[in-house]
Amino acid sequence: MSAAKEGAKGSVAAWRGVVREFRAILPEIPEDAVVTLLEGGTPLVPMPALSRRAGLGLDLHVKIEGQNPTGSFKDRGMTVAVSRAKARGAKAVLCASTGNTSASAAAYAARAGLRCVVVIPEGQIALGKLAQAMIYGARVLAIRGNFDRALELVRSMSEEGSVVVVNSINPDRIQGQKTVAYEVVQALGGRVPDAHALPVGNAGNITATWKGYEERAAVASASGASGAAASASAGARPKMLGFQAEGAAPIVRGARVEDPMTIATAIKIGNPASWKGALDARDRSGGLIETVTDDEILGAYQALAEVEGIFVEPASAASVAGVLKLGAQGRLKGLHTIVCTVTGHGLKDPERAVSVSKAVEKVEDDPEVLRRVILE
Repeated sequence: MSAAKEGAKGSVAAWRGVVREFRAILPEIPEDAVVTLLEGGTPLVPMPALSRRAGLGLDLHVKIEGQNPTGSFKDRGMTVAVSRAKARGAKAVLCASTGNTSASAAAYAARAGLRCVVVIPEGQIALGKLAQAMIYGARVLAIRGNFDRALELVRSMSEEGSVVVVNSINPDRIQGQKTVAYEVVQALGGRVPDAHALPVGNAGNITATWKGYEERAAVASASGASGAAASASAGARPKMLGFQAEGAAPIVRGARVEDPMTIATAIKIGNPASWKGALDARDRSGGLIETVTDDEILGAYQALAEVEGIFVEPASAASVAGVLKLGAQGRLKGLHTIVCTVTGHGLKDPERAVSVSKAVEKVEDDPEVLRRVILE
């Protein structure tokens, strides 16, 4: 389960994708049914500038899930869900989506030779994500309701034998997404982070990430892991920190939000499918699920790009926004190593990036003018 394995003669083996790298901890998938785009193995990158901003002694890292093949964390679960669907003889996959699920489902269905149908809320999908689903050949159906209504409609098809729903209500998705926890611990040299922060929309990702940490800890404890790092981390689990957009925070408020509102379209969800799983992750880890405002999300979104060189879609920045907020409130005491998952690439929503950035400056095509502008 390593992104870089030493071969017999010292050569480094290539990454093989989530199913093959983590086969021992995943549901059974025949080799001839594996559908992969070599997802997973994403980088865990230190954030020195934002660590200083968050608080003295903090060591923040970002798990850049936007470097998966279709640009989001959804690929981890989709490789398992579509592989299992293919193994069962499915003819088509179906999903409701705020964008990233549709892009991932369409790509993996194309790879598997399956039909793909996606149901989206009309006018509420970032252009980059919609373009992906379309170019991969999916049939895209737009409804007048929001994501929650789209998912209700898709759920009604979940009993159709030849059509497999690949939203995170499908447990195979959660199985694939749990692998991120194993990668984080491996990247930290066998150490478990003190906390792991994630954006929370449909809540499948915080549910899956916690599942990975719990399963890993149970196995490590049972096997009596040896060595200093292994001993320290055997049985260890991080606090799970989840962050919802203030205008789309049903878990925080304890009630469904009928008309969720946020610029972070990927987490613009009023009735999360994995609501219970998110509460379990929060409570069992001793963590929290709180809100961040759109302004806080956009502030973290810009800071990630401007001081760390990391470009994510707005919803991704909710995890970082939440950690910065807790740091400013003095609520990170006792924590040192914190991992923030950023879920999708910035090019998923290029219009937002343009809207919050400095305007393009027009200058004369004259070297003296250019020199003056650059050096002023």
